[in-house]
Amino acid sequence: MAHSASDISRQPPPPIRVAPSSKGDLALTAFARTAFIPNETDTQSSIAERPGQAATSAPSQRGGTPQSFSKFDGLLFALTVFAWSASWYAISLQPGLVANEVSLVYRFAIAFVIMFAWAALSGRQLRFALKDHAAFAMLGVLIFSTNFLLFYYGSQYLVSGLLSVLFSLASVFNVLLATLILQEPLSKKTIIAGLIGFSGIALMFWPEITKNGVDANVLTGVALCISGTLFFCFGNMMSMRLQRRAIKIPLVSMNAWGMFYGCAWAALLALLQGKEFIYDPRPEYTVSLLFLAIISTVLAFAAYLTLIGRVGAGRAGYATVIFPIFALLISTFAEGYTWTLAAIVGLGLVIVGNIVVMRG
Repeated sequence: MAHSASDISRQPPPPIRVAPSSKGDLALTAFARTAFIPNETDTQSSIAERPGQAATSAPSQRGGTPQSFSKFDGLLFALTVFAWSASWYAISLQPGLVANEVSLVYRFAIAFVIMFAWAALSGRQLRFALKDHAAFAMLGVLIFSTNFLLFYYGSQYLVSGLLSVLFSLASVFNVLLATLILQEPLSKKTIIAGLIGFSGIALMFWPEITKNGVDANVLTGVALCISGTLFFCFGNMMSMRLQRRAIKIPLVSMNAWGMFYGCAWAALLALLQGKEFIYDPRPEYTVSLLFLAIISTVLAFAAYLTLIGRVGAGRAGYATVIFPIFALLISTFAEGYTWTLAAIVGLGLVIVGNIVVMRG
């Protein structure tokens, strides 16, 4: 990613214009802002730069004409989709010898060290008031620990591709929570999109739940993943409040501190439950841990936000529609996931629902 970082530093991304009524501008949270972006953009960019706003933000243009992807843009897009798609299978390799809470400590310890180094080397602010740290700690609990912990547990009941499909409902949950918590207006199109998305989820999971009577394991996995998605979305609301302040906090710095507190919260949970801080020597554990910490938690989001600056948030945001498809393909070959007509139709409905949300 050295190429992209230097490229951005030379050419700050163009401003992103978002329609005031857009509802898709809520999907990307602090978690998806771990990229190396210039300080002026970092401190001035608005909450509108989020995946899930396909038609609401202007792509990079020359003379008013949208530009096609360059080879480098295509590489960034492919890296983002690959990293996010494969991350769910990597999560499924984590549970086992090492407690889930301890695996999270290892993951975010690696990630926050990288993020602090990134912030320091790029000259971003790292000292903040006590009230800011309270907000960072809340982000850490919601987004950088509890959210992932619930998905780690959910991976013990569901194939990894289905985890990604459940998480894709975040775009719908974000809008609903923004209406309840931040008094954002709720459009009829968003309600329809939510109904379409949830219908798709029902179609995908109902055969799994009822094939041998009511399968409690599948229900448990679904409940855990939906809970994890909700924690993620509540974290989004906290992120939005921080970013709407008059004096904005550099997002890389906010994420660095959020990951630090998330790591500390996971460590506290592990200690309170008497979990042992041991290490799994299996190569697949180490590879999946490094993949999650470096590729999925840092590099993929750097690639994604670099792409936003080059082609616009709307076009880049379609990565969030595509990655559940590839995640399920990975599950098909790696975990024996069996496609049914209901699953195909259900996935199609989930994708349509997300696109409707992104288009506002």
